[in-house]
Amino acid sequence: MAIIYDSTHRTFKLDTKNSSYIIKIYDENYILNLYYGAPIPDTYLAKREKRYPNASFSLANPVIGEHGFTPDTAPIEYGCNGAADFRISALAIRNASGDSVTDIRYTGHKIYTGKEEIPNQPSSYAVDGDAETLELYAIDAVTGAKVTLYYTVFADAGVMTRRVRVENASDKTFDIERVFSMCVDLPTMDYELVSLYGRHAKERHIERRPLAHGVQGVESKRGVSSHAQNPFIALAECGSTEEHGSVYGFNLVYSGNFSALVECDFNGTSRVLLGINPTDFGWKLAPGEAFDTPEAVMVYTDGGMGEMSRVFHRFYNTHLIRGKWQYAKRPLLINSWEAAYFDFDTDKLVAFAKAAKEMGIEMLVMDDGWFGKRNDDTNSLGDWFVNTDKLPGGLAPLIEQVNAEGLKFGIWYEPEMISPDSELFRAHPDWCVHVAGREPMIGRHQYVLDVSRKDVRENIWQQMYDVLSKHKIDYVKWDFNRNISDAGSAILPPERQKEFFHRFILGTYDLMNRLVTTFPDILFENCSGGGGRFDPAMLCYSPQIWTSDNTDPIDRLYIQFGTSLAYPASCMSAHVSACRRTGFETRGSVAMWGTFGYELDPRKLTAEEVAIVKEQIKEYHDTYDLVRRGDLYRLVSPFENKHRAIWEIVSPEKDRAMVTMVTFHCEVCGIVIAKLRGLDPQRYYKNEMTGEILSGAALMNAGLVLSGLSADDGESLTVYFTAVE
Repeated sequence: MAIIYDSTHRTFKLDTKNSSYIIKIYDENYILNLYYGAPIPDTYLAKREKRYPNASFSLANPVIGEHGFTPDTAPIEYGCNGAADFRISALAIRNASGDSVTDIRYTGHKIYTGKEEIPNQPSSYAVDGDAETLELYAIDAVTGAKVTLYYTVFADAGVMTRRVRVENASDKTFDIERVFSMCVDLPTMDYELVSLYGRHAKERHIERRPLAHGVQGVESKRGVSSHAQNPFIALAECGSTEEHGSVYGFNLVYSGNFSALVECDFNGTSRVLLGINPTDFGWKLAPGEAFDTPEAVMVYTDGGMGEMSRVFHRFYNTHLIRGKWQYAKRPLLINSWEAAYFDFDTDKLVAFAKAAKEMGIEMLVMDDGWFGKRNDDTNSLGDWFVNTDKLPGGLAPLIEQVNAEGLKFGIWYEPEMISPDSELFRAHPDWCVHVAGREPMIGRHQYVLDVSRKDVRENIWQQMYDVLSKHKIDYVKWDFNRNISDAGSAILPPERQKEFFHRFILGTYDLMNRLVTTFPDILFENCSGGGGRFDPAMLCYSPQIWTSDNTDPIDRLYIQFGTSLAYPASCMSAHVSACRRTGFETRGSVAMWGTFGYELDPRKLTAEEVAIVKEQIKEYHDTYDLVRRGDLYRLVSPFENKHRAIWEIVSPEKDRAMVTMVTFHCEVCGIVIAKLRGLDPQRYYKNEMTGEILSGAALMNAGLVLSGLSADDGESLTVYFTAVE
């Protein structure tokens, strides 16, 4: 069993193939964490309940304090506010008396096979009973808050997920001021904090820094998970590498404001919190009501950052992404945006389709500009009816002609936005996100629609349904091109305005869920000014996400290396564009590490470029399963090497591998040897470029010589290996 209760010691042991996690019910029903790390057989570890107190300044529980126990230093499993645990709090409830002292104690538990869904929120799922769940019940005797701590163990996947439910079991309303999805106390601070920072066109760059005393971390209060930070952090053992050392990875299944925080105290211990950002958050809970947090995904491995990533990748591919397009082969697409921007009509799009079909492309996506009176970005968001000046006769004739060329058809939407210059805004100016007495900020000539409102969602749903139900549309790109400021809703009372941000994202989930369940055959792709909402929650609705608006292949190396810390290749949309910084070969090599597609005008390609595209498409089909199902090994990172980047993908069966190198700064007379990873040391592999046959052991220990094969700036090389009997 993955979850064991030891009644003698009152401990719970949660095991995955990579880790063990031990919870202790201590005196006075305090819930403590005794261990999280590499697998161990023990169900109890002595002398871990208490840590050295800071003399008279650490306060003691009046009943058990004489035994040396203080909440100030104890490894509290879910730290609460105001009851002598002075570290950063996971939970704070302001009760009817006006104070926010919160103190939960264990009351019971339940262990069962499987996993429950979170009401109205996306989350991971069990497959054929491959998960076990522990529900720990606790109560705050004063506020009447019943708190359930959920732990779901995916033993074979090497993953544990956590979330929290708070119920009001009292007869008075109280306010939740902060409620994190997980809290874990570690007995040391000898780690480096790894996070993914960025901006538009420079998303998810890796940052690694030693922990320091005090509170540190990353967060977003932009209304989305954001370009600036990602809801992922890792604690990596000092000196750990891609393939060696202890690493804890944490990722939040949430698309709104988040906080990922670590506090290191005077004893040199670390508390990790992950959940909804408490800034501008509050939730009023009436008697009998409940609040559910989003889900946190936790991974521990002693196999370094690379193995942590591979665990996340496998888990998201099999237990988060869902629906038809989880495993079905996705069509190879060409998007009109960088080819035409707003300047297109039916004839031009059909011409794109004709040229694309000749090269082997399978779907044409019509991006922004097809609706309302949209010829630039100043108007018409919210008016989701066809611009017949641009597309005479509407969508039907266009789609019929594109389908006649043998291509599928996709379309662009930005459902959560509204232009001031739109019919929708003129009819419903109160539907935009705003606060009374303030002129709302504007970005990209647009406001944000208040999708926390059911009437707003119903309007957008009906407009989208009218288009999607009447036309043969195979793909929808869902965009979100600004952050949320002036956050408030015209229909929320003053005492509930702090609920807006969370209600907004619940509204987005509701609209997305309604669409994907009504149109299960449509492939949805998420986008937010590129990669501004690249998070696990979006993968529950769209199995692929536009990784960045920056399609320059050298810049993409950094973006894709960073993104791959937590997210699999199957969800990273990567296109060959008209960028001239490198040749077509390198653009293809970088885009091949992703969903793959094109972002250019196919009519403008030279005969030589068309020939290259045809070869790339052949390679795409040949490597489709390898890239999407395979294990990724980041052999040489652009963040650590100024000359090149090298990565490898190995099939789950270890019978095939691809190794790609991109040179971005030529190194004269440099010797390049890449030691491969993930192969079977006992098997032999044929180099499909040279015909040479070497053992997996030789390729991993002696390495693959790449010197001189990709020497000039911007050049790339991909080498394939196939196991031979």
